[in-house]
Parts: sequence; C-alpha cells; structure tokens
Amino acid sequence: MRRVLIGILILAVVVCAIQILVISVSAGLPPVDALARKVPARTSLMRARAEEAAKKGKPYRVDQRWVSYSRISPLLRRAVLIAEDDAFFAHGGLDWNEIRASARANVGKGRVVRGGSTITQQLAKNLYLSNQRTITRKLEEVLLAVRLERTLTKQRIFELYLNLIEWGDGIYGAEAAARRHFGKSAAELTPREAALLASVIINPRKYSPVTPARRIEKRAAMILGRMARRGFITQSQYAEAMGLPPPPDSLAIDSTAASDSTAGAPPEPTPVEPEATPEPVELEPAPAPVDTIPGLPLSRPALP
Repeated sequence: MRRVLIGILILAVVVCAIQILVISVSAGLPPVDALARKVPARTSLMRARAEEAAKKGKPYRVDQRWVSYSRISPLLRRAVLIAEDDAFFAHGGLDWNEIRASARANVGKGRVVRGGSTITQQLAKNLYLSNQRTITRKLEEVLLAVRLERTLTKQRIFELYLNLIEWGDGIYGAEAAARRHFGKSAAELTPREAALLASVIINPRKYSPVTPARRIEKRAAMILGRMARRGFITQSQYAEAMGLPPPPDSLAIDSTAASDSTAGAPPEPTPVEPEATPEPVELEPAPAPVDTIPGLPLSRPALP
C-alpha cells in the first residue's frame, strides 16, 4: 500500500511539473492573431540564415514573393500535402498517428529516421523558433501549432506555409521557388515540377528540383503516383511526368475533371482571394530554449 501511495505521489509531482512547464512556456510565446491579416516581413528562419551568412562574411539576399492561395497551383498544393502532411485538413495541428508511426520507426532503427511534425508545426518553427534541438523548443513548437490552429483557418495556415517555406539558399515561398528554379509562376507549374518542389522540402539547400538526386526522383515518383491514383492528374499527365510512353486513349481521363477531383484525399477549402494585400508585420522570436536533446527531429519527411 505504501509503495502505491508513493507511486501516486511521484506521478502527481510529475504531472504538476509538466503543467507548470507548459504554463511557463506558453506565457512567453508571441501572439499569432496578426497573421490572419498581415504577412510576416521576416521569419526566424530567414534571420537565422542571414546570421549564418554574416558569420561567414557572405552576403545574404532573401527572395520571397507573396502570392495569394488561389495563385499557387493546386498541383503544388496537393504535392506538398502528400509529401509533408497528408492529414493536414483532418488534424488539429498535431498528427498523433504520424507521431506514433515515427516513434516506432525511430525505436526500430535505434536512431532518428523519421520526424512527426505537421505543416502547422513546421510553420510555427519557421516563423518564431530556432533550430536548436531542445525539449523547450519542441514544446514551444507544439504550443504554437495549437495556437495557430485555434486562431487561423486551415487555408490561411497553408497559405502562410507555402509562401514562407525555404526552397533553396535565400529562396522562400512557392512563387520565388517556381520563378528561380523553373522560370515561371507558381500557378503555371507542371505535375513533375510540382512533385519535384515538394520532394526537396526535406532539405532544400542540399537538394535541387532542377537537377534532382536519386532520392528526390524517388520521392517525386511516389508523389506523382499518389496524385494519379487519387485523380489529381490524368494517366497521360502521369506518364509524361515520369517520362513514360503515353497510355492508350481509353485509359486517359479528362484533364479538367482530374485536376478538380478530390476523391481519396483530405478536402481542400475553396480558395478565397484576399480583399487586399496583407501588410507586413515584424515577428518577435520566442525565448531561446535550454534543455538539449541531441537528435530530436525538426521536421518530418513523410516519404523516403
């Protein structure tokens, strides 16, 4: 009986300590309400990259061009969802199924081989946090993700993500990425270009969508395969993107119907054009974390 009471006491102390930590960390986090109306002028990641360049004595230029959600190709939107967070429109900021799957994979391999961060978590980290792998920083990411989900619409979160994500050295957002890598707007991307851009998100400064490495080609092929199976692209578009012979006419699907289909995947909201271009707002970084856990994943590659 005494051991049971001691166990209950220890559990109560641990729970209280966690609650105090959550309250303490949450109190120091920045508000996110302004993101519903304004565009961040610079993110924490942009500042960190600029500081890295400055330490090396190199100039650093940010190329980021804001475009509304509807001006980003549905092909790219769907490719990014498949690559990074297939359940984005179904979860509340944290994907517990993916977290469990990542934990099993990492335990099985004895090292970190798979992360569990959602698009919302990645946005929170890029906007406000450092790249330090710490308990406090990870907790801040989780709390900010929940706050973003409670404050903003799913479409707005995804719009911010697509416009601010890193897509190369100094390249941020879909529009800048499309123009720098492929010489066209984000609205004009082909299925293959969309899949390649989505594939390099795992490490955009290491991998190029223009000269894709074998790993990127493999990821792009998996993304294109899922897009074809879900009816987002036609069999002809899939074959062209994969460099395969065109299929018989009887297998081709009307391209308009295929591009509008949403069968077999989480629904996307109807794009809504903003009334005016949002005003830029400077973001204040969250407090620096302290408790280090080496090897904690910062983002989740959903595909090999």
